[in-house]
Amino acid sequence: MTYESIKLGINERVGLIRLRRPQALNALNRALLTELNQALQALDADDDVGAIVIAGDEKAFAAGADINEMAQASAVEMLLRDQISLFDGITSIRKPVIAAVSGWCLGGGNELAMACDMIVASESAKFGQPEINLGVIPGAGGTQRLTRAVGKAIAMEMVLNNRTLSADEALHYGLVNCVVPVEQYLEEAMALAREIASKAPLAIRLGKEAVNQAFESSLADGISKERRAFYFLFSSDDQKEGMQAFLQKRKAEWKGR
Repeated sequence: MTYESIKLGINERVGLIRLRRPQALNALNRALLTELNQALQALDADDDVGAIVIAGDEKAFAAGADINEMAQASAVEMLLRDQISLFDGITSIRKPVIAAVSGWCLGGGNELAMACDMIVASESAKFGQPEINLGVIPGAGGTQRLTRAVGKAIAMEMVLNNRTLSADEALHYGLVNCVVPVEQYLEEAMALAREIASKAPLAIRLGKEAVNQAFESSLADGISKERRAFYFLFSSDDQKEGMQAFLQKRKAEWKGR
């Protein structure tokens, strides 16, 4: 498939999607989000891909939604357009998705990064939810995921007063996994993705589901789901191979089944 707003590649079992609207600081319009979903679904269905990285460029991951598409829209038009539902496609991906963030990561861009499973940030990364300055609030999960990541007080300040977090602050509050020099951020994200992609595919999938369950249920329900997944994996070829490889002191050869 030919894409206009993104660039897609695969290297060493890692799918890399790069947002390509540099003239708009990678602002998220409907065309870009549609192509992003199509690429994610293709990578999710590809057995030769074990993990996925989404990146912008050094200047901006994504500086928000494209205001030109929304400025004159009515509530009914926004409801019928339902562009925000395109974010649901990101969270439905079964394979691990890592956001590689450098520069501006604001509004819908921050919501996109938080919809991923992990975030690798460059030292220049800036995270924020500035929608309050436009007379609205985050609408693609920002108030919910941000609060779960950084806590109520900081999330309130970001949503109500446009506080922006530096990369180091984002690491301190638990929003990102690590902070690295700008020239290394993409390779760091790719290296993390390669490491994850080298693990047992079925266990990776169920592990991701179990961690996400912690945000969707009570502790008891989450532990119950975790336990079922743990027992289920003992029916897989990969469990037998992984434990035999450990006992025989060799590298496991995963089959994904």
